[in-house]
Amino acid sequence: MNIDPIRELDGRNLYYTFVAGAKRVFEHQAEINRINVFPVNDKDTGTNLVATLQAILDNTSPNKSYKTTADNIAEAALIGARGNSGIIFAQFLYGLSMETVNEDKIKMPDFASSVNNSITYIYDAISNPVEGTMLTVIRDWAEYIHSNKDLISDFNQIFLSSLETLKKSLFETTGKLKVLSKANVVDAGAKGFVLFIEGIIDFIKNGNIQELMAQNHTSAELPLINENIENEITYRYCTEAVIKNFSWNSKQLKDLLEKNGDSVVVAGSSKMQRLHFHTNHPDQVFQELKDSGTITFQKIDDMVRQNEMAIAPKAKIALVTDSTCDLPQEILDHYQINMIPINLYFGQNHYLDRLTIQHDQFYEMLDSNAEFPVTSQCNTQSFEKLYNRLADYYDAVISIHLSEKLSGTINNAIKAADKISSTKSTPIHVIDSKGVSGALGLQVLKIAEAIASGIQTSEIIESLKVWQNNTNIFVSVKTLKYMVKGGRVSHTKGIIARLLNINPIISLGKDGKSLVFGKTYTHKSNLKLVMKTVAKLTEQKNVWKYIILHANNPEAANWYKSQMKKLSKQEPVAVVNISPVIAMHAGVGTAAVALITE
Repeated sequence: MNIDPIRELDGRNLYYTFVAGAKRVFEHQAEINRINVFPVNDKDTGTNLVATLQAILDNTSPNKSYKTTADNIAEAALIGARGNSGIIFAQFLYGLSMETVNEDKIKMPDFASSVNNSITYIYDAISNPVEGTMLTVIRDWAEYIHSNKDLISDFNQIFLSSLETLKKSLFETTGKLKVLSKANVVDAGAKGFVLFIEGIIDFIKNGNIQELMAQNHTSAELPLINENIENEITYRYCTEAVIKNFSWNSKQLKDLLEKNGDSVVVAGSSKMQRLHFHTNHPDQVFQELKDSGTITFQKIDDMVRQNEMAIAPKAKIALVTDSTCDLPQEILDHYQINMIPINLYFGQNHYLDRLTIQHDQFYEMLDSNAEFPVTSQCNTQSFEKLYNRLADYYDAVISIHLSEKLSGTINNAIKAADKISSTKSTPIHVIDSKGVSGALGLQVLKIAEAIASGIQTSEIIESLKVWQNNTNIFVSVKTLKYMVKGGRVSHTKGIIARLLNINPIISLGKDGKSLVFGKTYTHKSNLKLVMKTVAKLTEQKNVWKYIILHANNPEAANWYKSQMKKLSKQEPVAVVNISPVIAMHAGVGTAAVALITE
């Protein structure tokens, strides 16, 4: 077969070959996921590579200039990179961009030099480079290109001839890492890179641009490999972030991340840093980073929960909630409950409720920041990713969230459930709790106990109607200042309440809408009125369980606890300093009782 030689690459050549490589990876996403056992057996390397490549395609377009196209691809990659493999690939593209001469067209010697020099960028980005992975295969390929730059001037020929080196390097990854050898697989990230180059080669041989751009990618479902490979998880949270206008140097950043975890990858430059690391305390890391630049993006995967669902699920029904449930982490862990965080912003800095910001850090930042924080609901993509994974391991999913009257989170959950249910047989039941905080948390606990008892999904869904009707929360608000700042109460009403020294008690109606249940003129009187209300409520009904909640007001919480113990003759589920997102709206000093009667 005669293939016309290409001795110069322009921006359009680069763009279309990149599209061809990306689409080959799209087609093999499930296969890459299936063999993913390193660095963590979490089956998402294919998903992360596809997300990274899709972000690039979504944010770039053909341009005549090679340099402009390379720069645009690199920038889109750094912003959209997902996972360890995605960030490594993004850093390779960033290195390629930085080492590319400022020309509209590029010849082989300059291309080969830029490819070879980009390897340094990858190794510099990783705190502890491991051979037998994507790193090794990219390096071997780059060295082949560089060593043949004076022998081969045709880009088509050099890509075609590089395939043998790629396949050999990929095959050898199995013997270089014990975990790969045990699973009898090649490295998943390396496989993804080889597929990317194979896609380019196939385009060189057979493709045309119109057909390429008309293709829709699909990913075939494949059986998972042996799930008995248990990598010990030293650090729980796979953490990613983008920080713009970064003021630290690279060594300072790596030192901080290595001190708090492992699997550190730092890509990009001071203009935009892309971080990946594993840690047990992401909140502590971001507390130290909060003044280093603008944290525009954060993402966290709970690798412990991912490992449990693949290897040791306690039940056949998965349970999902959001970070406003205000249940302690110990309960979430005991019942393997999946939690989606609400987004919180201080200015332009992005945080994930209860994951990258905890209540103590929140109150400190609330005092020191001129701007009042704002929140945004969990996006559809976050739900899709979680539901898609759960559908592989469970017979059904119950996903229960804060009241639709308070947030659009549940609408995104419904959209995601509909999308995943259209491709997978696992039923996903999205429930409006008509509650928030402890009122949501107790319903989650009720469902968790029912699942643990072996009760069927349909019976749980039916019982929820009764449980919700028996759920109450009474919130004593110490000041309306925070509700005014957050827009929940008008400025005029806030002034009137302050002048009259009114302290409201907030509850939720059976429709999930917040309402003013009562009001007094002192916080202490509020607490007493709440307990009087609870006592009347429980005259004819027993308390199933209750939870005490507060926003940095342990004194009021302890008083509630002592009164509720006398009334119910039982200990609370927990005494909880509420999540930052709830505290932001309820205000510092708030204290509450939530309970379910039976």
